[in-house]
Amino acid sequence: MPIADHKPGIVSWMLDGTGIRDHFFTVPLDHAYPDGETLTVFAREYRSADGENKPWLLYLQGGPGGKGSRPARVGGWMAEALKHYRVLMLDQRGTGRSTPINRQTLAQRGAPGAQAQYLRKFRAPNIVADSEAIRAALESDPWVTLGQSYGGFCTLTYLSFAPEGLAGSMITGGIPPLQGPADQVYHATYKRMRARNREYFRRFPKDQETLASIYRRVRRDDVYLLDGSPLTVGRVQALGMYLGGNTRIDTLHYIFEEAFIPGTSTLSDTFLEAVYQQVSRATNPLYLVLHESIYAQPGAQPTDWAAQRVLAEYPDFNPKKSDTPLLTGEMCFDWYTELDPVLQSMARATDMIAAYSNWGPLYDLEQLHQNTVPVAALVYTDDVFVERNLSLASAEQVANLQVWESDQWHHDGIGEAGAEIFKRLHSMITSD
Repeated sequence: MPIADHKPGIVSWMLDGTGIRDHFFTVPLDHAYPDGETLTVFAREYRSADGENKPWLLYLQGGPGGKGSRPARVGGWMAEALKHYRVLMLDQRGTGRSTPINRQTLAQRGAPGAQAQYLRKFRAPNIVADSEAIRAALESDPWVTLGQSYGGFCTLTYLSFAPEGLAGSMITGGIPPLQGPADQVYHATYKRMRARNREYFRRFPKDQETLASIYRRVRRDDVYLLDGSPLTVGRVQALGMYLGGNTRIDTLHYIFEEAFIPGTSTLSDTFLEAVYQQVSRATNPLYLVLHESIYAQPGAQPTDWAAQRVLAEYPDFNPKKSDTPLLTGEMCFDWYTELDPVLQSMARATDMIAAYSNWGPLYDLEQLHQNTVPVAALVYTDDVFVERNLSLASAEQVANLQVWESDQWHHDGIGEAGAEIFKRLHSMITSD
């Protein structure tokens, strides 16, 4: 296993007394070729005043394409974690202060084919290989991991290919399907989103009228977001991302309350900015470019914009078949690269990723069947992003994994009740 070249910064202190230190690691682009091209991976260490010698906990962020959290003050799950560990907050390759993937850097790779070849190096197995190289550079014993959402997907990859690096793992809202095509994910999540839409509009019935008015306005005349790109029905539907959270549904209600300039049929800048924040991939293009590849398995057909293909079977979500289509969630569509100015230059490479079929494995089922690392996973009963039934089916295939299922939170539970959730998961992997 290659050891990353490591450049640690000096320790500084947050106002609440938490110590922080920046770490930069140089790792191979392709860990199978350690003497080849390299890239930088950034991570930030958080520790309590007495935490210099505590063991490490690695936090694996959601995504794909999400950088590590940047808390201004430590609270929630991290405050609880710092009682036991130093926390390493990773900017997964391609994100944040790691060597970034964006429209400028990707263009430097050359033609779309070269861009797509490069992008294929940014999936979970590469993130795990980076993590192991970083652990070696830090001279750490096997460490504990906490994976939120896509971070849980990475955790199952870690358990598959480098279990010797793990002392224990916790997962929140992130047990992936271990087999099968991406299509199964969207069949399940369209159904979950339908139920969540109904729940929302029962609570806020006037918002359904407002949404219908928004759709009529968008269909009648050209409307543009504040970046100059067109507003479409599909882009309005993307506000359904708010339905993945507990309190975020109230935020969605506030957005609908201010959708129109009072007394007019003109959509307000407040509303247009809210839509932009949901559909823009300016700061995390990997979310769109690699999203369906996180389900791509060896021997399977190309993902080929699975959410868009499956949409044909759900007319209540389809703008071509419904006057007031339901709000969508984490579904990604090919029109993203057509409409988003930031993504237009990546369109061809993104289509190549969607058409690719020669993917390497994400998981080792035999290794997971024999797993000895203690794992505790919180599964949210009504999760509209990582579907409960698929998660439970996968959990049954992983030895030494304990499931805690709860209907108390949605996908963002770790942000709502982080300390409570961390305590329980931690007790599950540390109790005798």
